[in-house]
Amino acid sequence: MKTVVLTILSLVLIFGSLKAQVYSNKEVGKKNQEKADSIKKTEYPYVLPIWGKKAAAKGFALPYSAGVNINYFWQESDLVIDNLSVGFNNGPMYNIDEIIRMDNAVSTANAISLRPDIWVFPFLNVYGIFSKAKTSTAIDASVWIPKDSTGVFQQVGSFSTIANFDVNAAGFGMTPTVGVAGGWLALDMNVLWSDVSALDKPVFTFVFGPRLGKTFNFKKRDRNIAFWVGGFRVKFSSETKGSLYLDELIPTDGLQAKVDNGIIKVDEAYNNVENWWTGLSDLEQLNPINKAKYEAANRALGTAGRLFTDMDAALNDGDRASVQYSLEKSLASKWNIIVGTQFQYNKHFMIRAEYGFLSTRHQILTGLQYRFGL
Repeated sequence: MKTVVLTILSLVLIFGSLKAQVYSNKEVGKKNQEKADSIKKTEYPYVLPIWGKKAAAKGFALPYSAGVNINYFWQESDLVIDNLSVGFNNGPMYNIDEIIRMDNAVSTANAISLRPDIWVFPFLNVYGIFSKAKTSTAIDASVWIPKDSTGVFQQVGSFSTIANFDVNAAGFGMTPTVGVAGGWLALDMNVLWSDVSALDKPVFTFVFGPRLGKTFNFKKRDRNIAFWVGGFRVKFSSETKGSLYLDELIPTDGLQAKVDNGIIKVDEAYNNVENWWTGLSDLEQLNPINKAKYEAANRALGTAGRLFTDMDAALNDGDRASVQYSLEKSLASKWNIIVGTQFQYNKHFMIRAEYGFLSTRHQILTGLQYRFGL
């Protein structure tokens, strides 16, 4: 179940940053006066954007009003998970946060995205997103229980897993922009629905991505290169529910032995706690601190015992074991920093590269854009 959530994070980051940078630029300055005059005098030939003729008459150099982006993306990231509940073979679900520790979880993803767009107004671009992705998530997790009543926990089981998913996603977005003298600001925002087979319903996300950049012109007309810095903030539905076969989540080789060992360790810890408790005097048992330690240890051991017992039953009931889950997820960091560049060969073709980084997330984007007038 943690694997699925990390997969969702990958998709959020992939599909939230797939747009090449074009904008309406106001030509200013004496050296650009001739170009600005030419734009003003030339009749704007296209229907879109709305007010395009008026913007051109005021000296704005407009990009072609429609375009198609094709992008490839690679990404690696971490995630924080809370309120994890599980059940086996469609049995009752219960929370296991107290005994599960995520030792390491790294999700990688590769995606191809198609992103058509149009300029509705000179300052507003709208677009659609259609994507396919392959993701792979490596997880190291462990089960910990109280060793005794002292509050010291011991590890009684661990597992490592790599899970792969094919995912389809679709959404739409818009980008308000402003450009003056080659400097520009773009405020990209989009919504996305990601369909993962292991989840009960598509995951909804919202991405906000500001970018501030500068374009430098070459001598050849309409040829330039742009550089920018920025980032994006991701918000997505925090609750996730779904179902997986147990062998899709955890390698089953040696799993029965780990479950048996876990049951033994839980029994031993129960005995240690009971021996400590019965060794206390009546007055010591009434001490709120001792009582809290006793109840906390028994609560954690009860959860661990139920987990191992249910897994044992699921592995031995003759059918393929399944696990149902629900959880809440959050990003280790909501913001990602981005640096990027784009080479515009002419007003039709652009090539883009972008790198995103934080301590918990890294990503690389490459893309090709073709534009035409409508």
